[in-house]
Amino acid sequence: MSYSQFTLKKAVIELNLTLVEGVEFLNRDRQESFPPYLAEYLQKNLTLAIALNTEKARSELLICPLLLAAKEIANSPCSLFSGEEFEVEPDAGLTGVCDFLLSRSTEQLYITAPVVSIVEAKKEDLKGGLGQCIATMVAAWRFNQQNQNSIATVYGAVTTDTLWRFLKLEHQTVTIDLNEYSLPPFESILGKLVQLIDSPA
Repeated sequence: MSYSQFTLKKAVIELNLTLVEGVEFLNRDRQESFPPYLAEYLQKNLTLAIALNTEKARSELLICPLLLAAKEIANSPCSLFSGEEFEVEPDAGLTGVCDFLLSRSTEQLYITAPVVSIVEAKKEDLKGGLGQCIATMVAAWRFNQQNQNSIATVYGAVTTDTLWRFLKLEHQTVTIDLNEYSLPPFESILGKLVQLIDSPA
């Protein structure tokens, strides 16, 4: 089994989680300005990414530049991984490839603790990606503990690139903000991504 085989119900039951729905936990009003070169890139490629309408195109043309901008302007050190194998506990199904993973570390050659956020890219179905994202967040929590570098909260996001939904994991409680945040405006989503990186350890 791997992350992608977890539905929301399966993740909650098999990973022994408490689910809290509907709580907004990020500052809705916070916005961040883009580095000029990334702002121009995103504006030019938004229409193309939507027209191509594949998970790969949307990841490359929109999601990755957003995460790069968040990494660049965040106050905390951050490394970004894309399409990386993240094998934590294979017997529990906590293995597979992460679409995007953010670690509060400057190490870029391999994943080091603490992992602070997981971003899963989905072509259309935000709800269908929740179980996979939660399983990966649990893996990140356990990875941090195994490496004696645990943090209070691991965050997650599921996105189609133009719609975003955010999650957080604290111990065995996962909270899902049921609001769907749209893009554009780019600055609002960027503000939320920076919050994930800069959240208190």
